[in-house]
Amino acid sequence: MRTVVVVPYDDKWPEMFEAESLLIRTLLGGVAKSVHHIGSTSVPGLSAKPVIDMLLEVSDINELDTYNSAMVRGGYVARGENGIPGRRYFIKGGDQRSHQVHAFAVGDLQVLKHLAFRDYLRRNKEITGKYAEIKHSAALLSRNDVHRYSILKADFIEHHLQLALAV
Repeated sequence: MRTVVVVPYDDKWPEMFEAESLLIRTLLGGVAKSVHHIGSTSVPGLSAKPVIDMLLEVSDINELDTYNSAMVRGGYVARGENGIPGRRYFIKGGDQRSHQVHAFAVGDLQVLKHLAFRDYLRRNKEITGKYAEIKHSAALLSRNDVHRYSILKADFIEHHLQLALAV
C-alpha cells in the first residue's frame, strides 16, 4: 500500500530529476521534445511527497504510445490517460513510487498550467509556505488515501493556479 508522507525539501531532487530526464530522453529519442521538472519537488524549499514529477512534451501524443515498451525497460509502468484526456501517464517504483511522468503534446493547455503553477510557487515564497502547511495537514487527514490527499489540496491549487495564469 502506498503511504502519503510529506517530507522537507531535499536538495537532491533537482539532481534526481536531471538523471531521470536523461534516461527518458535516451529511451524516447526524438519523440521527447522537452522534459520539465514540475510538482512540489521542483520548488526549492517546498515540502513534498518524495516523488519526482516530470512533464514530458512530445510532438504527437499517439506516437508516444509506440514507446511504452521502451518506458517499461526504463522501469516505468504505462497507465494511459489515467483520467486526463490527452495525457499519457507513467509511474516508477510501485508502492515506493519515485517518479511520475505526465506526457502531453507540445502546446497542450495542461503544459501551460503545470509550468505556470510551478513558476508561481517559485516566485511567491509566502504562498509556498502556506501550501506546505496545507500539504502537511492533508497528509495527516488523508490517512494514506492519495485521492483524499489530492482533494484536500484542490481548492488551494485551483485558486492559486488561476492567479498564476492571470500573470
